[in-house]
Amino acid sequence: MTIESDRSVPGLGVAQSGAVLTLRLDRPEQRNAIDDVMMAGLVEAIDAAGRDESVRAIYLTGAGEHFCGGADVIARNADTGSRPRAGSIQRRLPSLAHRLIPLMCGVQVPVVCAVKGWAVGIGLQLAAAADFTVAAADATFWAPFSERGFTPDSGATWLLPRLVGLTRARELLLLGRRLSGMEAVEWGLVHQSVPRDEVETVAVELVDRLAAGPTVSLGLTKWLLLSGDAQPLDGHLRNEAFALEISSRSEDFREGLGALKERRNPEFKGR
Repeated sequence: MTIESDRSVPGLGVAQSGAVLTLRLDRPEQRNAIDDVMMAGLVEAIDAAGRDESVRAIYLTGAGEHFCGGADVIARNADTGSRPRAGSIQRRLPSLAHRLIPLMCGVQVPVVCAVKGWAVGIGLQLAAAADFTVAAADATFWAPFSERGFTPDSGATWLLPRLVGLTRARELLLLGRRLSGMEAVEWGLVHQSVPRDEVETVAVELVDRLAAGPTVSLGLTKWLLLSGDAQPLDGHLRNEAFALEISSRSEDFREGLGALKERRNPEFKGR
């Protein structure tokens, strides 16, 4: 049973089916370009999901032929009769795109992204920030910042070097190199590439598998992977000990032990 959420906003559908929260970019006529209302809706939905005991995985997808054509900069810069005050960008970003990407990386449930067609700008960053991205083989990933005359944002210069290496990040961000879905897998940008008509099936199977997993330990493992770069080994080992202490007190840990003893598959409840 799918329950539509009151967190849906124009251009963004939010719905929950079982333990999976689906976030669907829904402006297909604009290639699902994200405006400020959608950005705020994504922030609110993911932030709430981190506190919602019923959510065990997040599925991010787009309506129509494309995942996301980037931020809707044309609408944002349309002539409204008055110019914003100086500094409007640095005031807006911390509560929108620059809050969204850390939330995706840090929320303690897995995030699966399905990409068909274009994943441009913030669309590329969303795919990069997800824990798993399933892309169509003919999808196109593009960071067009240098070709539009402005610098990257929404974590592009942090995410890409960590995923594809500094040399390839330069190629993407300074030269505007476009990657197909198959190339994105080869470069380490996304998890899997499949034929276009299989994207949603494969992504849904993956998100359902994660939603049926040991949610506490998955969330803590995600935290360890994210925080490891900033820690020396001794500090990271302390974090591992902390995470092991918490996860070993979960009901799912006891279920895992019971399943091992009884030689059966575990049935995790996410507790």
